[in-house]
Amino acid sequence: MADLVQKLSEAFDHTEGVLRGVRPEHLDQPTPCPEWDVQTLVSHFGGVVVNMGRGAGGEALLAPDEAFPVGEDLAARFRTEADRTLAAWRARGLEGEVDVGAGPMPASIAIGVNLVDTSTHTWDVAKATGQPADLPDDVATTALELAQGFVPQLREVVGIAPPVPVGDDASPTDRLVAFMGRQP
Repeated sequence: MADLVQKLSEAFDHTEGVLRGVRPEHLDQPTPCPEWDVQTLVSHFGGVVVNMGRGAGGEALLAPDEAFPVGEDLAARFRTEADRTLAAWRARGLEGEVDVGAGPMPASIAIGVNLVDTSTHTWDVAKATGQPADLPDDVATTALELAQGFVPQLREVVGIAPPVPVGDDASPTDRLVAFMGRQP
């Protein structure tokens, strides 16, 4: 458990840094997710982080019409929710099932979804806002390993594009985002 929680913590640290670089003029820019601009994407994955923490903590999830607020102090708001989510995962552990919004699933899968979703969408935001997009290598490697375990079953259901081929010399980040259907 400690390793996955640690990798999620490292991913959240990276995300906080990228979100510090998001400016108001970036919010309506397109992202590698064709139907989402920066604001919509950050609201989506911020909401996922909130629901992961709430679900892991046994709390009520966000209502369908609730959204993660995007605006001033974005990085600080994300950090607050990221810290709550990490605390919930640490307190709960990864045994048994948890409902984080998609129905009951093994907690070990849910934290993996948390890591993959946050890592991939942080890359999307970095690309869309002209920031360095590489994740820490160990985070990208772990996220890819986890994604390979559950994304193939979800690709068509949730609209994840097919993998993009990359060379043998591709970085861990490029391998992850290519597997998630993005052109590195």
